[in-house]
Amino acid sequence: MTATLPETEARQESVLVERRRRALTEGRLLVLTAIVMSALTLRVAVTAYSPLAERIGAEIGYGAAVVGVFGMIPTAMFALSGLLTPVLAVRLGLERTALTAMLMAGAGMVLRVLMSGTAELLVFSALALAGMGIGNVVIPPLVKRYFPDRLAVISSLYIVMVQLGTVVPAFTAVPVADAHGWRVSLGVWGVLGFAAAVPWLAVLRGRRGHDGADRTAVPEQPPTGRVWRSPIAWGMAGMFGMTSLTTYAMFTWLPKILSEAGASAAYGGAMVGLFAVVGLVAALTAPTVVARFRNPFPVVVGCAVLFFIAFTGLLIAPMAAPILWVVVLGLGPSTFPMALTLINLRTRTPAGSAALSGFTQGVGYAVACVGPLLFGVLHTATGGWLVPFALLGLAVLVLLAGAWQACKPRLLEDTWN
Repeated sequence: MTATLPETEARQESVLVERRRRALTEGRLLVLTAIVMSALTLRVAVTAYSPLAERIGAEIGYGAAVVGVFGMIPTAMFALSGLLTPVLAVRLGLERTALTAMLMAGAGMVLRVLMSGTAELLVFSALALAGMGIGNVVIPPLVKRYFPDRLAVISSLYIVMVQLGTVVPAFTAVPVADAHGWRVSLGVWGVLGFAAAVPWLAVLRGRRGHDGADRTAVPEQPPTGRVWRSPIAWGMAGMFGMTSLTTYAMFTWLPKILSEAGASAAYGGAMVGLFAVVGLVAALTAPTVVARFRNPFPVVVGCAVLFFIAFTGLLIAPMAAPILWVVVLGLGPSTFPMALTLINLRTRTPAGSAALSGFTQGVGYAVACVGPLLFGVLHTATGGWLVPFALLGLAVLVLLAGAWQACKPRLLEDTWN
């Protein structure tokens, strides 16, 4: 029996709908792969360097002051990237911007280990970190665009990948450098940057001709408000910036604090790794906790208490219970994944998410970049760690003030005009 015309049209429509659904699913899986690999890349240039800072300085010829400058570069480049990435995203699109970021990260990490001077090492480190900074900003709106129905889950996943990319280099930097030299220990991570670019190339290729069917690829509308007028934006910048200031000060100076207390360089590197490992716990739990709380400010207060406990332990008796102090210290920056998750939870649209992400990370990292340098300057000036840790205590108080605004249950788009 021959099918009627309406039946044929219905069957064709069903096939078309199924093809569109399959294209959307496949597209989302490819984007998820790209996001995961990019997230793995976003911190490797920082924690691969920190345990080797003194060794590299002894060979190239720089002192403790330059270590502080190297500690400042990540947040400085992340701040610059936070301000420029929204402009790039409008001109290139989110996906091409992510691709550009990974290529910059890979090139910078490979080229810096080929250099023999301090200035060149700084320049190409800055290039790698600029790429990572662009990745920092562009991933949250990509998550909101492609996974609006899975914000907490995907946020947890990519933040876990960021933490893994923080942990592994810290643990392996010294052993690999002992076996093959510091250049290999740093340069091998450049391969990860180039590898992360590959799925973005596939995403861009797969989107050709499918934009009509794949609604996740619909271009963003430009923001209709001014993000800097919103108290949410300033609260987020304060919360994010002070968390970053404290975290990067510890990434830079924790090995030195422990070595002055009698620990070896390898032990200091392992403690940096442990600091990052503990962050995995926060990355797994914080986004879900934030999504379930209407106002998660009490969680931030708990994180502040943990910070103060760790600061006190490291200051008074660093080698009495170093693992305990570092574990407690690692739980404090749970406010970092909380802030990244709030970027999407406190916005209504991908455009709002991109604007808030850029402002939060641009302003936050601009303030945070003075942390590692100032921490070191204060230590040099005073000959101890009391005043540097007092600086971090003040930063935690500012973090609390920012979180008070950021955690309130309201949306950016309702407050930015």
